[in-house]
Amino acid sequence: MNQFFAEFFGTAMIIVLGGGVVSIVLLSKTKGNNSGWIVITFGWAVGVFTGVLIAAPVSGAHLNPAVTLDLVLAHKFSPSLMPLYISA
Repeated sequence: MNQFFAEFFGTAMIIVLGGGVVSIVLLSKTKGNNSGWIVITFGWAVGVFTGVLIAAPVSGAHLNPAVTLDLVLAHKFSPSLMPLYISA
């Protein structure tokens, strides 16, 4: 169950930080309004970095069902754990 929570919170950090920076750039009454695509890409990069930092020690930081599926197909990950990782 630790892997589930690590994947869940890692993915949540990506979505929160990435979506948050997009809303800051696009909303008209924020200090970051119209700051541009470089701010958005940096925010998403920080989100991915934070998500990986949270999940890597516990679960390997798949954070994307495509990564889990690829590892299962390459016989480098247990198929029995795949539903747990994908649901997170």
